[in-house]
Amino acid sequence: MTTLKIFNPANGEHIVDVPTDDAASIAVKVAQARAAQPRWAATPMAERKACMVRFRALLAERIGSLARTLTSEMGKPVKQAKNEINGLLGRIDYFLEKVDSATATETVMNDGGTTERIGHDPLGVIANISAWNYPYFVGGNVFVPALLTGNAVVYKPSEFATLTGWHITRLLHEAGIPEDVFVPVIGGGEVGAALLAQKLDGVFFTGSYATGAKIATIIGPRMIRMQLELGGKDPIYVCEDADVKVAAESLADGAMYNSGQSCCSVERIYVHERIYEAFITAFEATVRSFKVGDPLDEATYIGAITRAPQLAILEAQVADAVAKGARLLVGGKRISQAGNWFEPTMLVDANHSMELMREESFGPVIGIQKVSGDEEAVALMNDTRYGLTAGVFTRDAKRATALLAQVNAGSVYWNCCDRVSPRLPWSGFGDSGIGVTLSTYGIQTFTRPKAWHLRQP
Repeated sequence: MTTLKIFNPANGEHIVDVPTDDAASIAVKVAQARAAQPRWAATPMAERKACMVRFRALLAERIGSLARTLTSEMGKPVKQAKNEINGLLGRIDYFLEKVDSATATETVMNDGGTTERIGHDPLGVIANISAWNYPYFVGGNVFVPALLTGNAVVYKPSEFATLTGWHITRLLHEAGIPEDVFVPVIGGGEVGAALLAQKLDGVFFTGSYATGAKIATIIGPRMIRMQLELGGKDPIYVCEDADVKVAAESLADGAMYNSGQSCCSVERIYVHERIYEAFITAFEATVRSFKVGDPLDEATYIGAITRAPQLAILEAQVADAVAKGARLLVGGKRISQAGNWFEPTMLVDANHSMELMREESFGPVIGIQKVSGDEEAVALMNDTRYGLTAGVFTRDAKRATALLAQVNAGSVYWNCCDRVSPRLPWSGFGDSGIGVTLSTYGIQTFTRPKAWHLRQP
């Protein structure tokens, strides 16, 4: 039997070996989910919701141990791990509140002889290929509404969050979700590929653009529902009228939270020339205040880098930026100790000839560029193949609205950043992906509309 070795990225220690699936076991599991899905779809919504209420209660009850597991296998500071699980509780509440109305049959015309209605049927069996950086968030955005709307879910957690995936699976089953309705498959990329070879009714993936593009090539011709939540190179523009201290502290957090390992982390900052030096001073002071250390310490803010290969990418981006004229003010290198560690890093006088300002960093590294005004800022913000989030800091609401209306991004922010709400759709432009999660749209994406034409005899 093939096994997956799980290591702690904070110290390099081996945690456990877990058995992995193969093509044969995956085929059996998908067939079981296919057979079980009609029964689950026929289960009254009230019963499906009751299972999710119990799942929510179990998460809240066991948050401490769940957070420690997540921290041990992907390096997230334990306080941030708890924040993530608490955040999922709110998303579950939203889905529970809205699922009935979002999927209710709607009568759109009735002239006394003919009635027209829109119904919402579950897709069927979906693959949820989840991510390691926020496994509760990005997984829950899919499996919670998918299960509530009557789908069976074949769930592949990232190989870097396998133990968390096991916890999620166990708690869902304990809450009453049938074992053949929520089915885990365990392993790396080869397991994901074997899952995609099965007969599915939808594929929901969160991860890199490179993997997402491969999935699109495989799944696209099959004409099934596909949602790809991919990368970002998220820009922020700080106007000359912004509160410098507030903006610097907010954006340092937006760039460095979860060690910068988020698709919507702040990844490039443009600052008006009139406040450029003041902003840099305030930003540097904030970054230097972040505690780097043991992820299990509640006071730690910067934890380990989950994937060791990312360290080389961060080093290369820093070296490229410095070679092309950027000034390195903070950090810039690996931390010499066991595990995967990189210093919180700040580079200024950046420009778009640098990889730092063009390609996703996915680490605690930020580039800052001076701009002359709004027109230059908007042009630079849109000079990217990504389009996930973007933001503006200014005291002027009208100005902010006008600027953000010009930016190509699925989510835009005024005087805030790195924020995701269950009430708003999550989507992106360009290489940030296709499809939508969250909001009522993110509930309906797990259904197919059926048009009913009903004529009285």
